[in-house]
Amino acid sequence: MKLVNIGFGNVIHAQRIIAIVSPDSAPIKRMVQEGREKGMVIDASFGRKTRAVIITDSDHIILSYLTAETVASRAAGEEKSDTAEETNAWE
Repeated sequence: MKLVNIGFGNVIHAQRIIAIVSPDSAPIKRMVQEGREKGMVIDASFGRKTRAVIITDSDHIILSYLTAETVASRAAGEEKSDTAEETNAWE
């Protein structure tokens, strides 16, 4: 079982990920809003700006403050032990 760090010590199962997308487009914003209404959104951004929306095979939508590129590289196994992006988020 491979786990992917999505920031602030939160991890998700890599094989459950269907897509990792940017939250900027209107269809993704609409999908997140509909997911909130259904109770299927997990906000792992800790109040920070959402930079990645992770869609899982169980129809859950996970919000992360890490960029989609960072989450995708971690899911692909290219994770670095400490990224500047995550370090700066704590400040």
